[in-house]
Amino acid sequence: MVFLKRIYDKYSKDDGIRILVERLWPRGISKENAHIDIWMKEIAPSTELRKWFNHDDSKWEEFREKYKTELSGNMEVDKIKQIIKINDRVTFVYSSRNTDHNSAVALLSILSHGGSGTE
Repeated sequence: MVFLKRIYDKYSKDDGIRILVERLWPRGISKENAHIDIWMKEIAPSTELRKWFNHDDSKWEEFREKYKTELSGNMEVDKIKQIIKINDRVTFVYSSRNTDHNSAVALLSILSHGGSGTE
């Protein structure tokens, strides 16, 4: 099972394998307090796409499609799928304040459903 959690939320051992799916390290969090098992920078949206989206909800669907395109051919996709396959519980950790529309939500949607439809 894959879960999503803000890095600013309280850590729990129940999170399982914690994967930071951000290109940049979150502000105000030390690496010791983050409890991150794996930091997968390269699976995050490109800097250009992240800046274009800028957490604008009106761009959400287009952002997901562009991110899906970026992920095609990304070697990290196979790695993260393998991690999910061999672990009972995985948590994608992200920093965005917007818990509904962020790159971790998009990543989970793309991996689970191919990014189609509205979740």
